[in-house]
Amino acid sequence: MKILDLLKNVSIDVNATCSNKDEAIDTLVSLMAKQGNLNDQDVYKQGIYAREELSTTGIGEGIAIPHAQSEAVNAPGLAAMVVKDGVDYQSLDNQPAKLFFMIAVPKTGGNEHLQILAMLSQMLMDTDFKDSLINAQSVEEFMDLINQKEAAQKAKEEEKEEAQKEFTGTYRLLAVTACPTGIAHTYMAAEALEEKAKQMGITIKVETDGSGGTKNAPTTKEIEECEAIIVAADKNVEMARFNGKPVIQVKVADGINKAEELINEALSGNAPIYHADHISTTVESENDESVGRQIYKHLMNGVSHMLPFVIGGGILIALAFLFDDYTIDPSNFGKNTPLAAFFKTTGDTAFGFMLPILAGYISMSISDRPGLAVGFVGGALANQGNSGFLGALVAGFAAGYLMKGLRKLFDYLPDAFEGLKPVLLYPFFGLLLMALLMTFIINPPVAAINTALTNALNSMGGSSKVILGMLLGGMMAIDMGGPINKAAYVFGTASIASGNYDIMAAVMIGGMVPPLAIALATFFFKNRFTKKEQQTTLTNVIMGLSFITEGAIPFAASDPLHILPACVAGSAVAGALSMFFNCTLMAPHGGIFVIGVISNPLGYLFALAIGSVVGKFGLALLKKPLK
Repeated sequence: MKILDLLKNVSIDVNATCSNKDEAIDTLVSLMAKQGNLNDQDVYKQGIYAREELSTTGIGEGIAIPHAQSEAVNAPGLAAMVVKDGVDYQSLDNQPAKLFFMIAVPKTGGNEHLQILAMLSQMLMDTDFKDSLINAQSVEEFMDLINQKEAAQKAKEEEKEEAQKEFTGTYRLLAVTACPTGIAHTYMAAEALEEKAKQMGITIKVETDGSGGTKNAPTTKEIEECEAIIVAADKNVEMARFNGKPVIQVKVADGINKAEELINEALSGNAPIYHADHISTTVESENDESVGRQIYKHLMNGVSHMLPFVIGGGILIALAFLFDDYTIDPSNFGKNTPLAAFFKTTGDTAFGFMLPILAGYISMSISDRPGLAVGFVGGALANQGNSGFLGALVAGFAAGYLMKGLRKLFDYLPDAFEGLKPVLLYPFFGLLLMALLMTFIINPPVAAINTALTNALNSMGGSSKVILGMLLGGMMAIDMGGPINKAAYVFGTASIASGNYDIMAAVMIGGMVPPLAIALATFFFKNRFTKKEQQTTLTNVIMGLSFITEGAIPFAASDPLHILPACVAGSAVAGALSMFFNCTLMAPHGGIFVIGVISNPLGYLFALAIGSVVGKFGLALLKKPLK
């Protein structure tokens, strides 16, 4: 396979005109679609934007390589575009981008095309080659330049492989490059480091951790003998093997744009020594993130690990009540029959892990492995101290920053104590201080707040609960899986643990409405949607009934001003009606498939239908017929 097998004439424009980043992406996606290898243009575009949110793919020097690995891609492909006047693509060097390559990769499939894309990424590091592409006067000239360069690049790669096989000396430097998708930046950083080291007369071996797997990994002997290691990555890589070595950890973009600076720093003798027992294996620098972003990242790490326990345990508990006989012993409802007792015991066990898991993984996100045990214990103490979900939340952050402080403090100890830190010093002092914090500082006030909140929810009258249901339902549709949606969902799952089951019912129905409203609108008001959008009707029905709000994201992303207000209105109405009909839900997920454990199921279905119809007519009102 060659690059030109992935790049077709119809997907190249050497005289494109775009005024901003969004227009550039739209044009490239349209070019990609001309190949016929996309099954859903909107979903693929969502993947492109999701990659841009991680970090810009405008790598500087006039080059941008937007890319996505998506289920919307049937076959790998490339699209190329030249904007001779340049586009503000928010590139790393703040300069306009002129040369664009867009990469489409299927979620599954072989790795041969990934090797081709890696070669393309390396070729673009050649300034003369880049400039010749920008100045190409025709598609044919553009293709011919790539063909010639690819042949030269293959010869260069073969020569490098032979040189490595024959090399018997010691590498002064080792490096690892990795980006989140492992498609472009991984190999561009590797190429930049190798070329700069060659110019400086320094031997280097670079491991690439790409989508096609790890390539060129150093041996144990090479790690022992090297002087220092550079890790240029935007995702976790295997770091324990570098224990005791000087290691510089930076973003993958620095590997591309600051290769010489990194090499000089690594060999300066001032690179920090990596200790696998307490230095985080993540390479993302918190100094480049806002405080809000850091808090959200740590919180979501805890929530994502907690949800399987909550969802699985919650559904099992709900099944216990469904299969039990209340009349046998009302005080023991949920465990009166052997089957119900089995479900209830298993569900309660899973639920019992909820708070320790939440706190433990928040703490671990902040302070790596030493924070896990301390966070677990903090979450368990929150459970025992009646501070509940809120207490576990506070415990997770407290444990994380406590252990971060202890790590810095213990760095002043002599090297002889290094081996005692992970097995004795961190757990003993961490757990002791955490217990004191929870017992005397965190649990008392948080338990009082938690009790007051629970009492307030239990004492809410009809109108107050309806307003709360309307608010929570609307929140589920505002960003469809984003922070606001997650906040409402976490509030619902926490309320289950506190015995307020009506809140979870309003939350789930709010998340079910957007896909259903869109399905109804695409069916009854076809003239407002494209043919491709009309084909998603059945898919959105299934997603809506399954409580998968994300089914509505492609529509919201393509037309947020018209889609979101209608969906929010429908979800808010459904959430309010769920509260009005006193619907309760003990399971934190399941959609229509847990209707058997929802109290007043007919009222719930009615609320779902009304909310979906409101959303449908809102879409019909806001969206104008297509020309």
